[in-house]
Amino acid sequence: MTRRCEVTGKGPAVGNNVSHANNKTKRRFLPNLQQVSFLSEALGHSVSCRVSTRGIRTVEHNGGIDNYLKTKSNSKLTPEMQKLKKRVLKASAS
Repeated sequence: MTRRCEVTGKGPAVGNNVSHANNKTKRRFLPNLQQVSFLSEALGHSVSCRVSTRGIRTVEHNGGIDNYLKTKSNSKLTPEMQKLKKRVLKASAS
């Protein structure tokens, strides 16, 4: 499993630990990923995702996972979210 947010695409960043003596050693800044389940009204059940805390706020700000996926273009979504968007659009059309 990669350490990447399925909503925002946020992944690990690199930087340095800097000691008091100004020694620099490489380190990784990992995103704050959470395993959450969003309730999809179109599908009628919850959808489980690995999302950063910023991604959770983004989805909630847009009014839920269904509205978020409908407003985003496919080029800005991860492959997992593109598949989910296709399922949501198909379910909401029928």
